[in-house]
Amino acid sequence: MEQGPESGRGMHDIEHSDFYWAPVQRGRSYTAESLSDSSGKKRKQEPAAGATPQTGSQDEKEPTNKRVKPVSKVAVTTNPVPPSKVTPLRRLSQTIQRTISLRSDNQLFSFSPRSRSRNPSAASKRRNSKLWSETFDHVSEELSAKEVKRQEVIFELMQGEQQLVDDLNLVKKNYYEPMLKLSIMSSEELSEIFSTLESFIPLHEDLLRRLLAMRQADGTVHEVGPTLLNWLPGLHAYERYCCNQVAAKALLDYKKQNRQVENFLRLCQESAFSRRLDLWNFLDLPRSRLVKYPLLLKEILKQTGTDHPDWAHLQEVIALSQDIVGLINSRTGEAECQYYKKRLLYLYDSQQDATIPCSRILLCHGELKNSKGQRLHVFLFEAVLVITRPLSREEQLCYQVYRQPIPVQDLVLEDLPDGEVRLGGSIRGAFITGNERAKNFFRVSFCERSRGQSHTLQANDAFNKQQWLSCLRRAMMASRGEDSTGSLTELAGLSIHCTDSTMEEG
Repeated sequence: MEQGPESGRGMHDIEHSDFYWAPVQRGRSYTAESLSDSSGKKRKQEPAAGATPQTGSQDEKEPTNKRVKPVSKVAVTTNPVPPSKVTPLRRLSQTIQRTISLRSDNQLFSFSPRSRSRNPSAASKRRNSKLWSETFDHVSEELSAKEVKRQEVIFELMQGEQQLVDDLNLVKKNYYEPMLKLSIMSSEELSEIFSTLESFIPLHEDLLRRLLAMRQADGTVHEVGPTLLNWLPGLHAYERYCCNQVAAKALLDYKKQNRQVENFLRLCQESAFSRRLDLWNFLDLPRSRLVKYPLLLKEILKQTGTDHPDWAHLQEVIALSQDIVGLINSRTGEAECQYYKKRLLYLYDSQQDATIPCSRILLCHGELKNSKGQRLHVFLFEAVLVITRPLSREEQLCYQVYRQPIPVQDLVLEDLPDGEVRLGGSIRGAFITGNERAKNFFRVSFCERSRGQSHTLQANDAFNKQQWLSCLRRAMMASRGEDSTGSLTELAGLSIHCTDSTMEEG
């Protein structure tokens, strides 16, 4: 079929001809300004009048001074369009119109860079901060202020269970299973780090299901005591998990030195699902939840009248929860003590104090510095104070005993005022001159009848210093028979707080 003088030219000819403006070049997008500039350059490069066209017959020849009408306010991309029997200008118009529609469909995807900023809505969807009175506002107006507070605490208990279940499922889905499938760690290493974490999911789902079943149509819960009294013994399952946490944390810290592990955990922390928390924050959630039960139950009891049928049950529930938490805390302390005792290295036989193997409680431990700025790790067992230097041995963090351990009963403790210590080295990377005040120091030494060993130690801050002083004084009083009633029991409770504040730095 014979074609007209202009319809015989395909889009390929239009795009590469010197006689026509080409709307597509290397996938770039053009604005009206860039189009006018490029078209101007094209006109300057046109061949002289009378030059032979590259394609087409004599009948298809067109004047070389032909101009294309400029197109304004459009952007084009590469989209091949099949040739049709229309003039080049009409074909060009169709191409532009189709490009506009495609650009509008893909504009957000193509031109909006992915933001790395935190999305607050991601966390808020999983962390509902509404109060019970806001959720059931039509009911709260009919209740007394005390009853509203009681419902608020019960509502907080239920929300905490839901959030814990969500986080435990998150850890399983986004950490444990991918790391196992991708062989980022061996199954044995993952079992050591995650321990019995997965078993807590059905445990807390059970409590949440029971609490929701007790909620009445108006949103109130009448009694929680009998249900909690029946459910709380299941918390004994936490003992194995909490006792393993010290070893799990040490192994996780060591595995983070592997680039594959470090990259995976970093990407997870940068993702929205993690709420910018690292893996250990999630692994420590069960322990944090465990110690919160007595506090929540006491608050429910506080808002419960003595004539309420739940009052007597709550008394039993609180006593049971405290017994369980106290037992797990004690067993965890013993496991932690055993773990660190095995990692003490002795340079001399004389350093092996007989009280160290017999120690069952690690009252306090953490990083301190001496007057020369050297980092030390100090352990306070119930009968002896051991000062060590951290080092790596066979790919494990160990603690080399520094000088002689000090029996607590022979210990002398001095609280040194700020500015009294003269420093002979660098503290935190900066040399301390005589004009600067040295802060947060205290001194431990043998009493006069012993060998006169002395250590001047610096804590990280004033609060950390007071923790050490309090812990040391209580241990000294207990070892000498002063205030012996419940001293070590109270110290064990103190050691949890002290350990949490210093262990991360050691």
